[in-house]
Amino acid sequence: MSDAIQPMGDPQIGNLETPLNSSGFTKAFIGNLPAYRKGLSPQRRGLEVGMAHGYLLYGPFALLGPLRDSDIPGLAGLLGAAGLVVILTACLSIYSGAGVNPAVSKTTAPFTPPEALSTDEGWSEFAGGFLIGGIGGATFAYLLAANMSTLLAVVSGGHS
Repeated sequence: MSDAIQPMGDPQIGNLETPLNSSGFTKAFIGNLPAYRKGLSPQRRGLEVGMAHGYLLYGPFALLGPLRDSDIPGLAGLLGAAGLVVILTACLSIYSGAGVNPAVSKTTAPFTPPEALSTDEGWSEFAGGFLIGGIGGATFAYLLAANMSTLLAVVSGGHS
């Protein structure tokens, strides 16, 4: 098994190449994520990442939050997810103001991050897109959950 795990490039960096992280499927999957896909603006990257986060954050707040047994668990989930997206956007803005060092990210990641995310302006555009996408994703999840019975009736053709 030790033959399958080899240092990826310089062994001093500590990045090991395993059958899982160096397979063609894994590289294609990670290469198609919005963080590494070529041809996207920082705002579009932020929009895609934010939509995924907002959509996935709604469920835990609605189903496991403190207001899950009240009359408004869906609305509480929406507001909780939107609040966390705002906090995460503030964190992205703080990170952009801290001075991004592109040299570190290029040596620690197997994929090269886009050049637009190596500037403060690029991170600000990413954070703006993340905010819009995150609140939009949470709202979409809320609307799906609130109208689930109608959607199921449409899909089943009105049959029970």
